[in-house]
Amino acid sequence: MKVLVLNNMVPFLRGGAEALAEQLVRSLNATQGVQAELVRIPFKWEPAERLIEEILICRSMRLYGTDVMIGLKFPAYLVPHNCKRLWLLHQHRQAYDLWDAGQSNIPNTPRGQEIRNALIEADNRCFRDCEKIFATRLVANRLRHYNSIDSEIMMAPLNDPELFVGGDYGSYVFCGGRINAGQRQHLLIEAMKFTRSSIKLVVAGPADTPADAACLLDLVERYDLGNRVHLDLGCVPRERIAKYVNEALACAYVPVEEDFVGYVTMEAFSAAKAVLTVSDSGGPLDVVRDGDTGLVVQPDPESLAAAIDRLASNHHTTIEMGKEGRMRWIGMNVTWPLTIERLLA
Repeated sequence: MKVLVLNNMVPFLRGGAEALAEQLVRSLNATQGVQAELVRIPFKWEPAERLIEEILICRSMRLYGTDVMIGLKFPAYLVPHNCKRLWLLHQHRQAYDLWDAGQSNIPNTPRGQEIRNALIEADNRCFRDCEKIFATRLVANRLRHYNSIDSEIMMAPLNDPELFVGGDYGSYVFCGGRINAGQRQHLLIEAMKFTRSSIKLVVAGPADTPADAACLLDLVERYDLGNRVHLDLGCVPRERIAKYVNEALACAYVPVEEDFVGYVTMEAFSAAKAVLTVSDSGGPLDVVRDGDTGLVVQPDPESLAAAIDRLASNHHTTIEMGKEGRMRWIGMNVTWPLTIERLLA
């Protein structure tokens, strides 16, 4: 069986979707009788008018010599094929919930409405032609609400669990992943000025833009937190990320309405570390239970500071929450072999 995996490509931008796509191809190629390749299609979403061209480009493409096509993100999943399945990581939320929230880059004008309608029509046409659609709980809810399409719930596995084995419980909280406004690492840095304990914060990962990196660096300097906040910005090797996680007291993940549980959460639980998140983080709330596998607080610096101090001052409880998180994650049995079996069934 020959399988093509379709994903977008934004030059020099790498996050969880890119890591998932690459691991998906590796796992497919490790499956007997399967040969897989990853096709990355360049994508530019600004200005909004460009979205029409992106739709037409993908719908006009023809990829031959493959038995099954697995699409991951808009607009790459629009490429036609007579045996197509989606593992829907993202629709273009600017046309859906972000439009309703007034946070879309598509202008709320007659022309903007035409662009939005064209995007939704292209999605609906694609979804009707798919054999199967898999999605996380939040993406599935959005798909049902806006497109009246049902899908099968499927979480993403952790890519390299052998790295995240746990270890000592150190004197810092670790926050990894892409650095941008939506991931809200700035809230954690702002929280550190309110903490009363001696615990430190480590933030590591690539910044989406120079401005995103400058924002964090400025906050550390402005609040004189150089001896309490360590920033490791850039493409950090996986082994170093694993070391940060394995030796942390706990991990933090505070995005805005994230569609997925998040690799940060999965890595932490695999290493038996409690996770600090916030009430509007979205996907992480599927597994992070307040006082059980971590802490869930309001998304403001003062609430996060109180939670960080709580983690630091109750080591035994923090460690037990981390162990419970590991047991919960293991019990969910989210593995690549089972994921591949479902995708190809």
